[in-house]
Amino acid sequence: MDGTAKKYSLRDSVAHQITRTARILERRVEEDLRRFGLTRVGWCVLVAVAEEGRKNPSDIANFVGIDRTATSRALRQLEGDGLIVREMGRDDRRTTEVRLTELGQSQFAAALPICRAAAMHFHHKLSMAELETLKALLAKLSADELP
Repeated sequence: MDGTAKKYSLRDSVAHQITRTARILERRVEEDLRRFGLTRVGWCVLVAVAEEGRKNPSDIANFVGIDRTATSRALRQLEGDGLIVREMGRDDRRTTEVRLTELGQSQFAAALPICRAAAMHFHHKLSMAELETLKALLAKLSADELP
């Protein structure tokens, strides 16, 4: 390396800072979700179905920001745990619709306050203006990057 090239610094990399922060957030929420037998991805799928009304696997994948393979794996796990069921589409029998079971609704309701508290732990580190700015900047960085 010649003396003119600047050393690469992970600390200066936006991608590294975002990834590092995401891992810290994920670790905190995953520890809490483990008590309910859930992963972070499984939780996101439950949120997509319970709170956002997403029913088909493609829509769930797009909402959560994961590929179809990861979505299928999460749906299989949640179905195996009795938290969701996949049924033939009511309007189009070629489609699949996902819905929460009673157990899934119960687990979702029990985990919701824990996940809210984990989110608030990090939200309280920022002012409301900082939080809104951060969300806007992250949305700008990720725009048009996911299907």
